[in-house]
Amino acid sequence: MAELTIAFVDLTGSVSVFETLGNDRATKAVTRLTQWIGAKGQEFDGKVVKMLGDGVLLSFTNNQLAVECMMHIQQEHAQRVAQWPSRLKLLMQVGMARGQVVQVDGDCFGDAVNVAARLSDLAGPEQILVTDQVIRNLTSRQAVRSRSLGPMRIKGRVEPCEVFRIEWQPEMLSEFLTLPSDLHAIRDAGESVFGGIEVFWLDDKRVFKMTDLPIKIGRIPEAEFVVNDPRVSRLHATLDIRSGNYVLEDTSSYGTWVRFSGSDSVVSLRRQECLLHSDGEIAMGAPFSDFSSPMIKFRLLDGSMNLNNNVLFS
Repeated sequence: MAELTIAFVDLTGSVSVFETLGNDRATKAVTRLTQWIGAKGQEFDGKVVKMLGDGVLLSFTNNQLAVECMMHIQQEHAQRVAQWPSRLKLLMQVGMARGQVVQVDGDCFGDAVNVAARLSDLAGPEQILVTDQVIRNLTSRQAVRSRSLGPMRIKGRVEPCEVFRIEWQPEMLSEFLTLPSDLHAIRDAGESVFGGIEVFWLDDKRVFKMTDLPIKIGRIPEAEFVVNDPRVSRLHATLDIRSGNYVLEDTSSYGTWVRFSGSDSVVSLRRQECLLHSDGEIAMGAPFSDFSSPMIKFRLLDGSMNLNNNVLFS
């Protein structure tokens, strides 16, 4: 076994690209982009383990170079797509983990591989989510800014894993971002900069404080937020908070779809979880492409806002 840093890079937005360009042109565009990702990984002494259609699995011996590579890929790609039409934008969501990895016939197996893949699923477009082991093994932390998202339950693992978001954008230099010179104990939820979450469906507008969570969203009256539509499961989803970060977990029969403001990319959930990192909307029981699907909107509230059940969307 070898200790490696594993990076999963998944492309988001491919559905609209295929709809716009057609199968042949879209396939060529996706292939060019994944090949570029692989080549960039090799420039940083990484190894392309395998191509995954619209994603790439890479391994790195050098943890510092692995993180710097993912930041570089996000930065360079962001500049390239800045002027692209929104329907043609292929964005990247990255998950990274470090640990002992078994290499067999050119493939990789182990907890780090599974966790990196799971974090890639949880990440939003243009995000890099990493485990605490990736942060701990940085040799030059001054070059990397990160923010702790607290402990998360990763499918297949018994113990929660503390997850960090790498802030690669030059403009992301605020008081909320710190150089991780020391890893502190997992923060208490009361330290969050969020003051609650506002949820809206038809004429029902509700604000839930952190102390109200977790809540169930579903069709039955016993749910804390009721969406009365036959496509919505009795208890369709759970909205929870972990260290001040909101997490939506799908518990439905037909699935849940999440779309964040300012992005056409959609996160599809089937008995999975998703970080609600910014405002957006949720389609329940049917995807956004079905315009009749029940959709709820949500808004993350700043801690300085006055929380009451009469707050409306602006």
